[in-house]
Amino acid sequence: MVEQLDKDMIEAMKAHEKEKLNVIRMVKASLKQEQIDHKKEINDELLIDVVNKQIKMRKDSISEFEKGGRQDLIDATQAEIDILMKYLPEQLGAEEVAKIIDEIFAEVKPEGQKDMGKVMKEAQAKLKGKADMKEVSSIIREKLQ
Repeated sequence: MVEQLDKDMIEAMKAHEKEKLNVIRMVKASLKQEQIDHKKEINDELLIDVVNKQIKMRKDSISEFEKGGRQDLIDATQAEIDILMKYLPEQLGAEEVAKIIDEIFAEVKPEGQKDMGKVMKEAQAKLKGKADMKEVSSIIREKLQ
């Protein structure tokens, strides 16, 4: 996926797609920053982490733009999210996520809210990058009650 990011950057330059090029450059800069800060190797796993952070930041921005009634900024930010989604693995549907969470509950056998951390640890291992972890967390919290 890292190689695909480089190819897409070149294509965006050739096609004069400024928005796509800006988003890809931000991702590449964030990747480099993570590599330097945490002395990690640039690989697909790091790319997924960085892209997830970028998407989360943009979703937070959209909620703020909605409060301010700025539809133009909402549309621009949503377009950036759509570009970023291409660099994540195939997203699982709600049914598949629920099925995996049920399997995790069968393995961990949580006894209440105090076992939330154990369940989330397993969920992150199985679902990271494939589902929105915020939604996964809320599903797990709901099941624990």
